[in-house]
Amino acid sequence: MEIVVTNESDIAVFAITGRLDAVSVPQLEERLNQWFEQPGKKLIFDLQGLDYISSAGLRVFLTTAKKMKARDGKLCMARLRDNVKDVFTISGFIALIPAFDTLGAAQDAIK
Repeated sequence: MEIVVTNESDIAVFAITGRLDAVSVPQLEERLNQWFEQPGKKLIFDLQGLDYISSAGLRVFLTTAKKMKARDGKLCMARLRDNVKDVFTISGFIALIPAFDTLGAAQDAIK
């Protein structure tokens, strides 16, 4: 798995590529914990390159959503592949974390 973090004005974008499973979850958790040490309040997960997500991966998204709510932040996802979007929909997480078809739409939504 690869994680590229970029900042566009006051929005952090975490672009995740590959598989998010029990093996790769600690890497994402570490990057998110580093980000949470900063005062940012706007976060987008760009999932265009995410091929697979396991229940361990979903747990990271749930934890992140809770942390963002606690800091009165805004969180969303962009560019989900159909198979990944299905997992978020079936699990009910799509109701917790808004998903957008484009990165631009996600950025507009959390400005």
